Amino acid sequence: MAAGQDGFLEDLLAQYQQQRSALAELHRRMQEVSATAMSPRREISVTYSHAGGVTEIKFLNSAYRRLAPNELSDLIMATVREAKDKAATEAAEIIAPTVPNGLNPQDLVRGKLGTDALMPPDGPRLPRIVREQLERRS
Repeated sequence: MAAGQDGFLEDLLAQYQQQRSALAELHRRMQEVSATAMSPRREISVTYSHAGGVTEIKFLNSAYRRLAPNELSDLIMATVREAKDKAATEAAEIIAPTVPNGLNPQDLVRGKLGTDALMPPDGPRLPRIVREQLERRS
């Protein structure tokens, strides 16, 4: 192989390794995302992990006992939604710097993006150097 091609391949491998390392760090940070919400009158708190869903429900005092079963259920579900929303917001802030232009990180973490947004019909998103090489060969 020519010396220029060796350098190109080494650069390509270095870019790949750098992206892989950044992705591993991003994954680690996303696994740590967790948020807690408290009901308006402080009857309960809910902790929600972005990676694992509800991880804890705490009854903070005995006030929940005065609620009818359907009221308690509604209160728990509303507090779960609030904790989930907080965790999604935190996750979106973490991935925002890595999301391609035109994609909303909030939509990404909430699963609201369709196939075309994630895999454009005009082909994959490639590093500039790879796209240039492909265009030269055309």
